[in-house]
Amino acid sequence: MKARRLAQRAGWWAADYAFAAYWQVRAAFSNSDARRYECGEGDPVVVIPGIWETWGFMRPLIEKVHAAGHPVFVMTALRHNARPVVESAELVSAMLRSRDLRKVLIVSHSKGGLIGKYAMAFLDDSRRISGMVAVCAPFSGSSYASYLVLRALRALSPGDATMRMLAESTETNARIVSVYGEFDPHIPEGSELTGARNVMLPTGGHFRILAQPEVVALVLSAGSPTDAKAGSAAAAGTQQTDDHDRSRDGEDGDRKPDDR
Repeated sequence: MKARRLAQRAGWWAADYAFAAYWQVRAAFSNSDARRYECGEGDPVVVIPGIWETWGFMRPLIEKVHAAGHPVFVMTALRHNARPVVESAELVSAMLRSRDLRKVLIVSHSKGGLIGKYAMAFLDDSRRISGMVAVCAPFSGSSYASYLVLRALRALSPGDATMRMLAESTETNARIVSVYGEFDPHIPEGSELTGARNVMLPTGGHFRILAQPEVVALVLSAGSPTDAKAGSAAAAGTQQTDDHDRSRDGEDGDRKPDDR
């Protein structure tokens, strides 16, 4: 059983890096204009990618959310998202004010979840941000980061001052949906966030989770889509995910996350 589990995780790991390499290359050579996603009748969605990712890395998710009627805004100012979390969150907050965006749903990947939570917790007195769907966010940090050379990665270790401050701030957690797989090769601590709605998907990886249909469903259900058909599909997909989480309680010794 253990050997089979290790083989499964190795397969997830390989598929994860293949997915990441493909979409990084696609994003690098894409000439798509992000402004074309800014139209729509639904509540606005702001996308925050992970470290060393441009907005183009999340384009498949962006296109599906936009097709459901949401205006989608990307953070081009973050470029490859190597800035510190606090500085990046200030850029997000400034963009919300300059565009006068309200009822905003943040959709983030990895480090983007930390940036989004910081903006919600410390920079949003006027409550422009309604909530966040965070995919594979290292809310408790990553113990691997402590051993890495690059400062941008070491800043994601659990002992970093900003990481500790985010962990201690829990008031906004109830407005966050944290979604992740059974196994994340970059975040051994996992992405479960106390007080948030935690959804574990029946797969593994850090990048390819973005392509799972359940993620789109969670975003659409959280963002109150104008398209009724999309809303119904979102609700169905979310229920299927939650049922899977409950059914896996105790399997292979994995801890079941709370769905709140």
